[in-house]
Amino acid sequence: MCKIGGLATNRMKSNAYQKICVTAFLALWCSVLGYAQASSQSEEIAPNANLEVLGIPRVPASLAQGVKRYSGAYGLPLAGWDHEKRMPLLKGMSSVAWVSRIVSPGAAPQTWLYLRESGIYDFYWQPQGKYLIYNRDVNGNEAFQMYNYDLQKRTSTLLTDGKSRSTEPIWSRAGTQIVYSSSPPSNNGVNLNIVNPLDPTSNRVLITSTGNYLKAYDWSPDDKFVVYCEFVANTHSRLWLVEMATGKTQLLTPQNEVAYYGEPQFSADGKGLYVITDRESDVRRLAYLDLATKQFRYLTNDEKWNVEEFRLSPDGKALALVMNEAGLSRLSVLNLENKQKNAMTGLPDGVISDLHWHQNSVDLAFNFKSSNTPNDVYSVEVKDGKVTHWAHSSGVPTEKIAVPEALQWKSFDGKLITGFLARPPATFRGKRPVIIDLHGGPTEQYRPAYAYEDNFFINELGIAKIYPNVRGSSGFGKTFQALDDGRKREDAVKDVGALLDWIKAQPDLDADRVLVQGASYGGYLALCVATQYSQRLRGVISDSGMTNLATFLARTEGWRRDLRRVEFGDERDTEMKAWLERIAPLHNTQNIKCPVFIIQGKNDPRVPVSEAEALVQALKQKKMPVWYLLGKNEGHGFADTANRDFQLYASILFVQEYLLR
Repeated sequence: MCKIGGLATNRMKSNAYQKICVTAFLALWCSVLGYAQASSQSEEIAPNANLEVLGIPRVPASLAQGVKRYSGAYGLPLAGWDHEKRMPLLKGMSSVAWVSRIVSPGAAPQTWLYLRESGIYDFYWQPQGKYLIYNRDVNGNEAFQMYNYDLQKRTSTLLTDGKSRSTEPIWSRAGTQIVYSSSPPSNNGVNLNIVNPLDPTSNRVLITSTGNYLKAYDWSPDDKFVVYCEFVANTHSRLWLVEMATGKTQLLTPQNEVAYYGEPQFSADGKGLYVITDRESDVRRLAYLDLATKQFRYLTNDEKWNVEEFRLSPDGKALALVMNEAGLSRLSVLNLENKQKNAMTGLPDGVISDLHWHQNSVDLAFNFKSSNTPNDVYSVEVKDGKVTHWAHSSGVPTEKIAVPEALQWKSFDGKLITGFLARPPATFRGKRPVIIDLHGGPTEQYRPAYAYEDNFFINELGIAKIYPNVRGSSGFGKTFQALDDGRKREDAVKDVGALLDWIKAQPDLDADRVLVQGASYGGYLALCVATQYSQRLRGVISDSGMTNLATFLARTEGWRRDLRRVEFGDERDTEMKAWLERIAPLHNTQNIKCPVFIIQGKNDPRVPVSEAEALVQALKQKKMPVWYLLGKNEGHGFADTANRDFQLYASILFVQEYLLR
């Protein structure tokens, strides 16, 4: 599922986490070149010049060797199809960026395009295959700039002003223009801009935002219109058309309706739109909107699970769609001529994303992830359902990887909360210590994908890991997703309290050895759990977590501030601000009785570094054990491989010191 607020927030919630498949590709190499050398010359791994540490003990060099086999796994994600041949393209983005071809199923990727640029987020291909757009974040502050790349000349041209945040470009069908989201510095909304990629001086504002987030999705077949969404919140949006010749806009959905609309695509004849919406439903369905009558016709009617992605075939005769069923993906293809929907079988259980049709309208490629698969690339021939496994993940350790099992428990109000539990190998005897890992968002969802270094904690340290989807998580309907909004924020904390009760009732889990961790909003939630249930915890790890929602809302970047206010509450309201201050972990440090590890990027545009620094100082004053790791060249989550490695090693030491002893 794709949401706004970042480069489509779920895709962009953190540069580091989005690039983990690729940075893992370099991790083993870096450890051999850097940390193996450190092991031979000294007995510890020192933090590099970009890191500041407080309270973290010396990291033994031997630790890198123990973790190495769990940090080398990677899978290169799909970049689309070759413009001329039936060959998938794979992409890699880390300190450099590249695109590779897969000549035949299972063959080694052949590098086709190589860019010596760091901070590239993604590629956006011109339909004619002569150019591509890429956006780049240099400082980790998400101030993305867009470049046009000439595939024949192998040259880049800057298209944007070097200051505004520029994201989510879409090419016209003729390949002569792009529309993209743009947020000037200190702007409280996100505009739509238009530019001819061959003439950067043509860049201009197409539609000025009134304060909400505007995101374009598709051009009409004749390039006369662009469909875009105006996001009031992650769960509330409006659907619009803009006439490109005049700039005249037309609202397609009721002005005062509170509903979600996302991923709109024009039908082949341009007379209608396909769109994901929860209009008149608790879940998100796929609908067809007739542009003449403004009437909706629903193409899916599942009452329990969301449609999270779809893609119209190039000939306009079929729709590929992915359903999210309790975290697992189900792929099907809807024939628009005979209205039959065929499930694509023969695929393992996991998470499917990034659908790409070949120009032949028969072959459909996609990424696939599972607990044993960082990222594989498959395709299906939709006429006969034949599955082709093009690219395999590499570096997965030979040790058996735990497959998370579904679990559920009742919360304080009787609501059923679900999650996943990954158990350590049976060779570990006795009750096992537990790490509760809280996802961010809050409107995200833990899904059973590859756990990377989590497997070290499970396999080597014998720790059971629980990944809850507390109230507010996506994937379970909009009613469940709204259960933590505004003044209901602490109810999500109580869900974790109920999970602690569940753990206590399990004969194989050690309720006296529990640690809670999370990143971004998950870090905030972990800190809140510490203020409420500190006596039941051995420690807390917060990575880029807010410590005071009132100051967070006032200081986070303007392009996302109003979106967050809908979710968390408006700090400009005196009563709401007072309430947010009252529940803030920063103002409840007297209740935190367990050690805390804070991780923060200095250039974070989402959670200002001041949030972390204030909490660290408050805990120090109260003589509580606190570790602090600051990445001076990092943003929202660590992206640099060396920094990520040191963060991992420090986290292992924290767990060994406070959870396992």
